[in-house]
Amino acid sequence: MASDSRIGDVVLEVKDLQTYFVTRWGVTKAVDGVSFNLRKGETLGIVGESGSGKSVTVSSVMRLIPSPPGHIVGGEILLEGENLLDLDESEMNKVRGDKIAMVLQDPMTALNPVFDIEDQVGEALKIHEGLKGPGLKETVIDMLSKGLD
Repeated sequence: MASDSRIGDVVLEVKDLQTYFVTRWGVTKAVDGVSFNLRKGETLGIVGESGSGKSVTVSSVMRLIPSPPGHIVGGEILLEGENLLDLDESEMNKVRGDKIAMVLQDPMTALNPVFDIEDQVGEALKIHEGLKGPGLKETVIDMLSKGLD
């Protein structure tokens, strides 16, 4: 079978992901056995009914499940061959926004009007690129301007 030259190697591999929530009513298996691959150059959309586990799946991949009550109880999340479940929180903070990010279901509600847009959009640039001051502001303005094209 010929391979598509536009699509590269697997960069994200999720294997048998299981994320459960423990409540006073029992255990809810929000994600139970999800697997998928994402290759370089691909775009992945996760669709499903409300309550089907889309947001919990992506939050699990990003390691943003609130614990308690949520726990990733099984599976692997391999980003460029490294299992994100093996990373401590400080290591994971270096990965988020640099090597992996997510677009929320409703990106219009992702910005908080209480906080300056420069701070919200520029947060990842500060953390991962070390930008600050006029250079940060210039980069944020440039990024936002590109969205208007």
